[in-house]
Amino acid sequence: MEAYRHIWQSWANTLHRWGMGDWVASFLEAAGPLTIIGAQAVYLGQPLLKLAVPDNHLDALARLLEDDGQTRAFATMLREVPSQ
Repeated sequence: MEAYRHIWQSWANTLHRWGMGDWVASFLEAAGPLTIIGAQAVYLGQPLLKLAVPDNHLDALARLLEDDGQTRAFATMLREVPSQ
């Protein structure tokens, strides 16, 4: 988790800027065990996705979606007041 904390913070800042932080947090919490399917989709789509997204961000996303604890931690981060 700590290895990707800076990436998560970047995502959280962007989502807050777009006004989507709470929405994404709610989606992650509601998705529950379905997030593992999202992780597999990221892994399968990596060859195409890496054209638009850095590899370390794709890896961070897949690992976040695979681990319920990390998913909850990121949702909590999204619910916090954004640091500007």
